[in-house]
Order: sequence, then structure tokens, then C-alpha cells
Amino acid sequence: CFLGPRALKNLKQIIMARGPKKHLKRLAAPRHWMLDKLTGRYAPRPSTGPHKLRECLPLVIFLRNRLKYALTYHEVKMILKQRQVYVDGKVRTDMCYPTGLMDVISIPKTNENFRMLFDTKGRYTVHKISDDESAFKLCKVKQAAVGTNAVPYIVTHDGRTIRYPDPHVKVNDTVKVDLDSGRMTEFLKFDVGVMVLCTGGRNMGRVGTLVHRDRADGASDVVHVKDAAGHQFATLLSNVFAIGKDKKNIMISLPKGKGVRLSIAEERDRRLAEKAKASA
Repeated sequence: CFLGPRALKNLKQIIMARGPKKHLKRLAAPRHWMLDKLTGRYAPRPSTGPHKLRECLPLVIFLRNRLKYALTYHEVKMILKQRQVYVDGKVRTDMCYPTGLMDVISIPKTNENFRMLFDTKGRYTVHKISDDESAFKLCKVKQAAVGTNAVPYIVTHDGRTIRYPDPHVKVNDTVKVDLDSGRMTEFLKFDVGVMVLCTGGRNMGRVGTLVHRDRADGASDVVHVKDAAGHQFATLLSNVFAIGKDKKNIMISLPKGKGVRLSIAEERDRRLAEKAKASA
């Protein structure tokens, strides 16, 4: 049927959204949060911030569901309002603040530091780090350009804009950022032979050596990665994050498993061996 201009305008007013969404249904929450279905109807909706909604972990879930430092939503609020939790060196009091890959979460009262990293199944894991390692983070370069007044700058995966970077830094390279000053202290060129962490796709959480890069004109480049167990897999270029020059020079510590994904049978054998060791 044909609608006149006035009817079309009224229809648009009916359909049009009325501002940003403020709720998130529990069943629509990302699966890697590992929330159960029956505890409630809603899940904490991440605030707008440096990481995407489906690629982040809100502080409330980290403190309540992962660390078990609180039993309820209200208890997490009490902890954060006392300014006890730092993310990348800054106090965060927003319960739904989105923490993401490579973020450093510090709790001075318990003298603990954590880095947000994936386990080999693509879920954020609780990975403790030392005080020395908590002073910096790695950032992947997403954009390199020249801005107003001919000022060169780069934009990283966590939304940082760094002015006057090293001229050799290009897109897909990794920069080491000092959290106190916010300045770039070191950089790692993305090239064949570097150690990479998979941050997306079916191989999320796996770590290995970049062995080959297939360049495709007009399409996404594909990279081939070989892990420490000798298994080789392929993924998109946008899904990898350089973390070290080689196996012996990885810039960060890795969580349990060291980025090597085991098969179901290998996991079973490891569990049985640990159980036998514990009972002996």
C-alpha cells in the first residue's frame, strides 16, 4: 500500500528509537560471561567505554562471579564506591564499566593485580600478574593517520589516541604503553615470526608463531599460526594480536595452558592424571 508523506512521517516517529538502550536481557548476554539462566531476568549492561559490549566483561561480573569478592550486585557497588578498584591505573566506580583485552585491574587493599586475557576456550580468565607487569599494557594499533596541524597519531584497540608516535609504527603493530604516563615506551612490528594471540574467531585464546600471511586484494588477509604443540591453524588478520618477538621474548605472562588448546581426550587425560596425583 502507498503511504503519503504525512503518514510516512508519523510511522517513522512510531518506529524510531527513543535514546540508547539501558537494559540487557540475561539470555541475550554474551556466552563468555557464563551467566546462569535462572538467577534473574536481566544481566548488567556494559556502559559505553573503550571496549565493545560483546567483547568486554563488566566490573560487576569480574568482582562477583569471577573473584567471588561479593555475593550481590549491591555489595559490588559498596566496594566500587569506596574507590577500591583501579582499571589501567585509574579509579573506576561504575559497576558496568567495560573491561577488555589487556586491561590491568588492580585492587591495592588486597595487593592484587590482574590482566584481562582469554583462556584457550575464548573466555576471560582471572590471570594474576606481578606489580612490575601491572605498570604497562599492550595495545594493538588500529589506525595511523595525520591529524590537524600535521600532527601524526595512532589509535589503539582500547580507544587511546597517542600523538607523535614512532614513525615506524604502522597498523597491526603492537605498542607497549606505560599506564602512569600514558606514553608509548616500546613497539613491536607485526611480521612473520612474531608470537601472536588470537582475539577472535573459533581459535580465540590460542597463542602461537605467525608462520605465513596470505595477502588478498579486495578481501581480508589470512594468517597461519603454529602453536607450541605443533598444531597449525588459520584465521583472519584482524583476529590476531602480536605479543612478542619470539617464543622466548613474550612481553606479557600467559594464563594457565599458555595458549595451547587441548583436545577433549587430552583434557580428560590431564584431569585423570591430576586426580591420581592428588589422591596419591
